Amino acid sequence: MRTSQLLALGLASLALQGCLARAAVDVVTLPVKAVSAGVDAATTSQSEADEKRGREIRQREERLGRLERDYAKAMERCGNGDDAACDKAQAIRAEQKALMPGVPVEPDDD
Repeated sequence: MRTSQLLALGLASLALQGCLARAAVDVVTLPVKAVSAGVDAATTSQSEADEKRGREIRQREERLGRLERDYAKAMERCGNGDDAACDKAQAIRAEQKALMPGVPVEPDDD
């Protein structure tokens, strides 16, 4: 009986050494993992930056399209003698000029 208890105690101590060593490794690597996760959350990958830039460009292009349609309508009313429409057309044109530098120029396929 005494031998089986010693044998069980010996096996348990060997098994616990592995658990204790694993726990020690986990405790030691935890700060490194935490810092790594924080850096990943704080930084933006190149693909994420590209996606964000593309989304901003598309939004500007959509806004320019809406402004172009509004400008054409205002110019038509301005041509019919509506002074308020002329002022609105000038304001729209100023906004278009402000947005233009943020939209890249597409090369012609000619």
